[in-house]
Amino acid sequence: MRTALVTGANRGIGLEVARGLGERGFRVLAGARDRARGEEAAEALRHAGHDARAVVLDVADSATVGPAVEAAEGRLDVVVNNAGIYPGGRPSELDLDVAEQAWQVNALGAWRVAQAAIPLMRERGSGRIVNVSSGAGSLASMDASMPAYNVSKAALNAITRVLAAELRGSGILVNAVCPGWVRTDMGGPGAPRSPEEGAASVLWAVDLPDDGPTGGFFRDGRPVPW
Repeated sequence: MRTALVTGANRGIGLEVARGLGERGFRVLAGARDRARGEEAAEALRHAGHDARAVVLDVADSATVGPAVEAAEGRLDVVVNNAGIYPGGRPSELDLDVAEQAWQVNALGAWRVAQAAIPLMRERGSGRIVNVSSGAGSLASMDASMPAYNVSKAALNAITRVLAAELRGSGILVNAVCPGWVRTDMGGPGAPRSPEEGAASVLWAVDLPDDGPTGGFFRDGRPVPW
């Protein structure tokens, strides 16, 4: 059975992406740092008729990444790197420990998971790695708000580019996707988009054909300026 791993799958966009993958017939590995919250999400997915299993996965902790990928039992078709944090602060005064945490989760976390998943995808000659980014990571429009988040998402876009360049022609497509401003714990109640709408933007990259784009940055299937 086709298998997908979603990081940060216990709520918000991640949970909706996991639901969409289940609707597409994937066995879903729902990654969450907290086991109880992951189990709650997986149970909700199973209740909806989907094949889902919770896996403990803290993308900033390499010790949890290997076991989470091993739970795929040799076949991993899709990775959605959704886990992220959204710290505040001012660029000139930011505690750089906060920047380091954002870097570890939002950028290196996705890189860790991708590195662990790629060997399984190479064996099958096919795969999709979708990095959930943000328009806040676009250098074309970046401002001083949320500097640790903005810079880490720009780094995630760069990681997307270098992985896609190496894997071009392998059957593994790597893209960054902005889900838009979504009503989640991170986005807040005033955001204009629902989690379902944000997830649809991400799932577009999952559904790409083998000759689809790779190394791009998209929102709703349309390119976003780097």
